[in-house]
Amino acid sequence: MNTESKIKDSTTPSIRNIAIIAHVDHGKTTLVDAMFKQSGLFREGSIQEDRLMDSMDLERERGITIAAKNCSIDWKGVKINILDTPGHADFGGEVERALSMVDGAILLVDASEGPLPQTRFVLSKALQNGLPIILVVNKIDRDDARPLQIVDQVYDLLIDLDANEHQLEFPVLFAIGKEGIAKTALEDEGKNLVPLFDAILEVIPPPHYCSSEPFQMLVSDLSYSDYLGRLAIGKVVHGIIKAKDSMVCMGETGKPKPLNVSKIQSYHGPALKEVQSALPGDIIVLAGIEDVHIGDTICTKETPKALKRINVDEPTVSMRFTANNGPYSGREGKYVQSARIRERLEKELLKNVSIRLENAPDGDGFILKGRGEFQMAIIIETMRREGFELCVGRPEVILRQENGKTLEPIEHLFVDCEEIFSGVVTEKLSRRKGRMTGYVNHESGRVRLEFSVPSRALIGYRDEFLTDTRGTGIMNSYLSGYEEYRGDFPGRFTGSLVADRMGESVPYALYNLEPRGNLFITAGVPVYEGMIIGEHNRDNDLDVNPCKEKKLTNMRASGKDDAVVLTPIVPLTLERAIQFIRDDEMVEVTPASIRLRKRILKAQDRKVSGKKK
Repeated sequence: MNTESKIKDSTTPSIRNIAIIAHVDHGKTTLVDAMFKQSGLFREGSIQEDRLMDSMDLERERGITIAAKNCSIDWKGVKINILDTPGHADFGGEVERALSMVDGAILLVDASEGPLPQTRFVLSKALQNGLPIILVVNKIDRDDARPLQIVDQVYDLLIDLDANEHQLEFPVLFAIGKEGIAKTALEDEGKNLVPLFDAILEVIPPPHYCSSEPFQMLVSDLSYSDYLGRLAIGKVVHGIIKAKDSMVCMGETGKPKPLNVSKIQSYHGPALKEVQSALPGDIIVLAGIEDVHIGDTICTKETPKALKRINVDEPTVSMRFTANNGPYSGREGKYVQSARIRERLEKELLKNVSIRLENAPDGDGFILKGRGEFQMAIIIETMRREGFELCVGRPEVILRQENGKTLEPIEHLFVDCEEIFSGVVTEKLSRRKGRMTGYVNHESGRVRLEFSVPSRALIGYRDEFLTDTRGTGIMNSYLSGYEEYRGDFPGRFTGSLVADRMGESVPYALYNLEPRGNLFITAGVPVYEGMIIGEHNRDNDLDVNPCKEKKLTNMRASGKDDAVVLTPIVPLTLERAIQFIRDDEMVEVTPASIRLRKRILKAQDRKVSGKKK
């Protein structure tokens, strides 16, 4: 039975639940820091870290939000629960479950860049949920700020996303997040964030609930505590819960599973605080629940009713994960077994609603499906930091079959680059079955291009794009839907330099290989047969010997030998490695190293396999 109460006759005026929507690097986390400080959360004189909501190491290093996180502040006796949502479309699953807990959203937009593609993706989800919007134009102190034009762009975007009349009547605030200032008009003298706090209380409605309904909570997130075990996080939709209450969990099967709530926690700032009961509309954390999944409903034993489950978009990209079977397997990682890798990926499934896990059809490893290669890279990077050692294959788009036709995911791509590079960008994307849909020249030396391109065209293109635009281009995209397969196109136009033996690379050999292409390794690096040590200038693979030393004789040369000076290499990052490889290649990931290799290591075996194909 999957029903939901339709008549909501009561509200909880002491609570507001909001999400903050913004593109990457538009100042979302900095603004939340200022909200913490000005709401009186910290005592005067206490030393606080910046970017409190970026709690993961990867978030702090990259300066982006990866996981949606909860916090709260108090203002004029009202508790404001804030959900910090990721700004990247690859983490759309985080966005969808976060929006299931809120009643409104703050749209934060850079005063110069305006609403960008990732903003559009998250905003469309909020509008579909019928959420009211507060627009905050941030960074108005920038030299190139154009706040009034940005407001017009946001209006156009909302109309384009089919916002209703109520959503179009949004209040506009102008802010400098790092200084903790917000104001309702540009000419006003901003002093603090009071206008923003007051707008939240006025515009965002309090949570509605049905007073006659028993307790119901939709599980929107999961966590784990070494002391309390599995934690279920969600919004109380109806009713009141108290500690030690006997409840049931309604999963996908619809069968109630009994459970006892051992502890109830609520957000106080970025931390959790134990409470004895919770009101309708509050966001709480329940402990003592073991067998629970995102989308489940926790309700009373007497009247078990399931709420509508969280719906997320289907995955668009898949990657193969296998145990490392190379010669150096087990030297650098703590967890190398295939069973441990699967166990870790299954654990990821519990917290991430947008990914799927399947056994590989040929029995070699597992297929992980997700929203994009960046999401996959974050999962792999997290695993390697935990001590896992594994191999991953090239990302592949997931095709659909409908009415006898093959459909593929299509991206709406936005490119911002200098005008002189627009020709090479257009040529490269046209070669990859891209179609230009827009061209805007602001007469500032830079142009904005829009393309409709297959998702598979962007895999491996980012590095090429940065090279073509001399590192000055900006590229963003979001999934626009599925279209009929546009046909094949060539991928990488270069081959690989493949080591033909095990050993240690030496300067003399590498110096003589430099004319053959770009190298990925330096001298003194352990190599093995089948390991890719560089990119070949031509389109074929080339087996090379990076361990070859100079032949020494007892004959003196007439003068000094030339000193071997190697060209510095660009360190191989995980994202660059994933984008570089071909279908017959893999990335070997360990806590200490990132190596590229052929799936079939021995050169002779590769030749035999090639002939069979």
